[in-house]
Amino acid sequence: MKTVRRLVYAEILNAVLYVALGFLSLFFFFDLVDELPAIGRDGPLGYQLTHALLYVCLLVPSHLYELLPIAVLIGCVFVMARLAQSSEYTILRTSGLGPWLALKTLLKLGLVFVALTFLIGDYLAPPADRAAQLLKARFQGRISVGQTGAWLKERQKASSASVNVRAILPDGSLSGVRIFEFNDEGYFHALIEAEKGQFVPGAWALVDVQRTQFNKGGGDSASMTRTAMPEYRWPTELTSEMVSAAVLNPSRMRIVDLFVYMRHLEANRQSAQRYQIEFWRKVFYPLSCLVMVVLALPFAYLHFRAGGIAGYVFGGVMAGISFFLLNNVFSFIGNLQNWHPWLTAASPSLIYSVISLAAFGWLVLRR
Repeated sequence: MKTVRRLVYAEILNAVLYVALGFLSLFFFFDLVDELPAIGRDGPLGYQLTHALLYVCLLVPSHLYELLPIAVLIGCVFVMARLAQSSEYTILRTSGLGPWLALKTLLKLGLVFVALTFLIGDYLAPPADRAAQLLKARFQGRISVGQTGAWLKERQKASSASVNVRAILPDGSLSGVRIFEFNDEGYFHALIEAEKGQFVPGAWALVDVQRTQFNKGGGDSASMTRTAMPEYRWPTELTSEMVSAAVLNPSRMRIVDLFVYMRHLEANRQSAQRYQIEFWRKVFYPLSCLVMVVLALPFAYLHFRAGGIAGYVFGGVMAGISFFLLNNVFSFIGNLQNWHPWLTAASPSLIYSVISLAAFGWLVLRR
């Protein structure tokens, strides 16, 4: 059986590699075409072709993370169908490769793809995507979201604060910081505005600060005190990862960072539905590689005519694309309908697991 495993594993690994390279080349071309209008817009010192190529290369890990389960499905379908067409799989079956042993063999290889998908999605794609965004911001000026920037909230010991960050600069510092402070009774009592800010341990180091203090006197009287300061250290537990989560795409975050930010939102009584769904998607998405190898196994038990393999490979491509689309659709619907986050994230994999096991039972065990 060791020889059989080496044969099957080598064929599948080569097929998955070629499929992944084909998809990545296609996405690389599309991303580069999207960047062409920005090349040379600001003269010779601006965004050039080399910067566009580097930016597109930094997006490759994110694309690989998204495409790897689809590549696993297409590669496994192609190998299983080709082995069936050439009658090699029939020979393997007569040599003792039964259905359950074949399933066990493929699941072992699937675990390798699960680990690879997790490592790419949690350790390679997030820093690469962040570096890509900062590279582009170096020439566009900043990273921002919406018209007003990112909004965060923090509960402190005897007060609370709502924080607005207009943009993240290319060097990772903050631009256009506004901090609205509320006392323990919930009344607005101070506004801090700063041109820039830096992350330091346990605080934000703000520059060019203007603090407006609202003082309530006796009766209905009130006063306002405005103070200008060159620097101000604002104590906070808001980290750079939390601000990045509010500005950047949460699907590009590490699982640990998503979990920390999710707990921060819950502690401040804010809606964390979107980030909970993304957290569970990051947990379940690598496991979809196991679903893909199970879905591909029944193709080894089909009977092919000459040239009929192309149709089945095309079916594998359509199945992979439909899984990718279903994964995104469930994420949006779950966020709108307030479904349980783990169920929203797991549903596409559960649906395809049922389909693959049903196909396995019908084509393999009952025929």
